[in-house]
Amino acid sequence: MTRKKTKAVFEDFPESAGLEYEINDERRRVRLPVAIEGLPFILGSLVVTALVFWLFGLNWPGALMSGVTLFVIAFFRDPERAVPAGDESIVSPADGKVIKVERIFDDRFLKAEARRISIFMTVFNVHVNRAPASARVLKVVYNPGRFFSANLDKASLENEQNAVVAEGPGGRTFVFNQIAGLVARRIVCRVKEGMRIRKGERFGLIRFGSRLDVYLPVECEIAVAVGDKVRAGSSILGYWR
Repeated sequence: MTRKKTKAVFEDFPESAGLEYEINDERRRVRLPVAIEGLPFILGSLVVTALVFWLFGLNWPGALMSGVTLFVIAFFRDPERAVPAGDESIVSPADGKVIKVERIFDDRFLKAEARRISIFMTVFNVHVNRAPASARVLKVVYNPGRFFSANLDKASLENEQNAVVAEGPGGRTFVFNQIAGLVARRIVCRVKEGMRIRKGERFGLIRFGSRLDVYLPVECEIAVAVGDKVRAGSSILGYWR
C-alpha cells in the first residue's frame, strides 16, 4: 500500500480582514479553544462515541472511544499565549523540545551561514504554530517528501515540509520550516507571499507529531539550548543583534 502524502494547505483571507500584520481579524470572531482545522476530527469522534454508547451502553467500547475523543480534543487545543512585547526578541513557532541548536550553511533558503534551531513536537504538544517575529513573507516553499521520525537528522532534508521565508526587523531574512513527522499527514499554512505577519500570530499547524526548524542570521543571540522545553508564541528563542 502506498502511504498518503502530506498536503500543505494555503487558505485565502479577505483583503479587508483587520490590522496590517494580522492574517485575519481575531477581534471580529469568536475565539474557539481548539484549532478550526480540528473540528471535523472532533465532531467525527463525538459522533462515533455517541453511536458506540447507543449500541453497547456503558462498557469498555464506550470508555475506549471516550478516551480517543478526549485525545483528539486535546491534540487540537489552541490556548492563548502571552507574546513578549517589542521587536528585539524572536519567539518559538511551536510547542515542544529543542533538539538542535547549531550553526550551519543553509544552501536551500538563505544561501548563507545561519543558526538553526529545531523543535520537536510529540502528539501531546499543542500543534498550532505561531510566527517567530513580525515580518513580511517573501515566499512560501512547499516540498513533498518522506515521513521519517521528525527527531532524526534526515527529517529536515527528506521529509514533507513547508518553509516560510520572511523579512524581519531591519530587513533581515529568516526562515521557519514546518516538517511532517512519522505520523503527520497534513501541513496547514495560512500565509502567502506578500502577507505581513505579527510576532506570536497563529499561521498554521501540523497534524499528529512533527517538527519546526527556524533559520536565523548568525549575528542573532540564541537564548535556548538543546533539551529546553518551549511554548509557541511565548518562549524566547533569541534576539536580533
